[in-house]
Amino acid sequence: MMEGETGGPVPSTETGTEEVHTPTLISPPESKTPPTAIHKRNQTDFTFNGSDRNSAPVDAGQLSRALELFEQAGKARERTPTASPSRKRQRIYGDRFIPNRSGQDLQASFSLLHDDGSPATPSRSARRTPHNELHFQKSKCPACETEEANRTYSAVLRQEMFESTVPQAMPQSLSPNDSANMRRSGRSHTPPAARTTSTLPAPSLTPSTPHKNMFTYSARHSFSGQPTPSRTPQSRHAINLNARSDIYSLSPVKYSSQRMLLSPQKTPRAVAKVPYKVLDAPDLADDFYLNLVDWGSQSTLGVGLGSCVYMWNANTGRVTKLCELTDDTVTSVNWIQRGSHLAIGTNRGFVQIWDAQSQRRLRTMMGHTARVGALAWNEHILTSGSRDRTIYHRDVRQPDQWLRKLVGHKQEVCGLKWNSEDGQLASGGNDNKLMVWEKLNAEPTFKWSEHQAAVKAIAWSPHQRGLLASGGGTADRTIKFWNTLISPNGPSASSLAAASASASASGSAGVPTSPTAPANLLSSLDTGSQVCNLAWSKNSNEIVSTHGYSQNQIIVWKYPSMQQVVSLTGHTYRVLYLAMSPDGQVIVTGAGDETLRFWNAFKKKERTGGLGGMDNWGVIR
Repeated sequence: MMEGETGGPVPSTETGTEEVHTPTLISPPESKTPPTAIHKRNQTDFTFNGSDRNSAPVDAGQLSRALELFEQAGKARERTPTASPSRKRQRIYGDRFIPNRSGQDLQASFSLLHDDGSPATPSRSARRTPHNELHFQKSKCPACETEEANRTYSAVLRQEMFESTVPQAMPQSLSPNDSANMRRSGRSHTPPAARTTSTLPAPSLTPSTPHKNMFTYSARHSFSGQPTPSRTPQSRHAINLNARSDIYSLSPVKYSSQRMLLSPQKTPRAVAKVPYKVLDAPDLADDFYLNLVDWGSQSTLGVGLGSCVYMWNANTGRVTKLCELTDDTVTSVNWIQRGSHLAIGTNRGFVQIWDAQSQRRLRTMMGHTARVGALAWNEHILTSGSRDRTIYHRDVRQPDQWLRKLVGHKQEVCGLKWNSEDGQLASGGNDNKLMVWEKLNAEPTFKWSEHQAAVKAIAWSPHQRGLLASGGGTADRTIKFWNTLISPNGPSASSLAAASASASASGSAGVPTSPTAPANLLSSLDTGSQVCNLAWSKNSNEIVSTHGYSQNQIIVWKYPSMQQVVSLTGHTYRVLYLAMSPDGQVIVTGAGDETLRFWNAFKKKERTGGLGGMDNWGVIR
């Protein structure tokens, strides 16, 4: 092996006894290309063969120091942040940075914010944690507090940036003129807001280039010599006597924002989403057409389980077995409005009246040829609806079995509710019909066929005269509101006034009705699931509905807007039974999962007086 001109070894090839030398390549004198360094091509090929004469032993100390220096250089290089090669750093003169918003589109930026205007995304734990029972038992969960803080922040941000001129959202579609203007200009612009909503200049979606002169005097003039508008509208020599002006404020928040933050906030009504009590109800029938749960005026809950009727005292929590039928089953129970009398309908068509206080049966009334699935009291009048399609009015003071027979439904009667104030009876059947009967008349005053499924859910409003709510089954899923004060033969002046007031109060409830709908139909709302029961709140203008297929939920609605106050879930079967406590605060629901669940659904109402006795009602014979 020989050494070349560059001082490195020149490789040789042995063929027999002759030695062929490869000449070195020398660059021309006038060329700027350096000569070829052959030894560089092999500088990474470490030779550990001891037979190489030109190889020198490696110093271990020098190698260790070289490796240590290499590692330190690599670590220092990793810790040093590298700037983006495609972006120049802004040269800043001075010791502080003054932002300039002249090139920013505030309206477009504000419209791109989240709905809540939250300054930061909630933590993952707040988003992943479901609202389980443990969280609902607390007064307020952390996620709710975060959402409330975000809403407050959004309101303050809007007030600080725009005050009363809040920008409007960008429309989804533009007019042809706007599209043509955009094509001519080559830039996309946000359509200007309405003249009465904003006084800011028309924003652009593409942020404009900021002026070169970014830093200006905060007093009177800028570097470019252009005058800068003063902070106050007063002239230079005038005195601002407004003590609430921003120039005298020691707070970074505007006075209008301070007033908004200090104003009393209307907190939404909190409703516990878990029942405070759950009772087992074995043999509670999973039958849509039955009514097996009712809450009496003396805080006693009556429940029909199989062939037995049980009573649960809400004051003491004691459970009492009232009766057990022989060769028969319970299909409906209903308490009298005032007193301790309970009416029981049976599968064989009998109607029994029991005195719950003495646990004694007073009488058994006949007349129906099929099961009695619906009962309703109106003082001393007990009305029963049966699978035999008939309705009987019974005067419990008279020895007669029934007082009046009503024939109108073509299938089973499954819903009955009296409006004691106006003497109207509403009945619903499996024939999808809803009827309203005046007092004890044999013919219905109204006969509506708007529902597309069985009508079991019926409720009269205690806050507005003549307002009736009805709910349809699986094929219908709607809640409809009716005005029963309109006469079918031509409304009177008083009825027309009441109807117009009712329509104005209910105009925003649900979906607008069709032009062919009857005049009595005020509104209709599609709930998305089978409506099993309806009940109006005694303390507020709200209504609660229970549902079956497919979500099995309990919903409290605000009337007439029909906005959901709360949706309660827990039953695994359709919620077929509903009853309300005498004070109107608690509702109890029953389902085919054989449980009774008690919910604190409504607020408390101040006590106005007692219920009175039954001395002037006569004696049940």
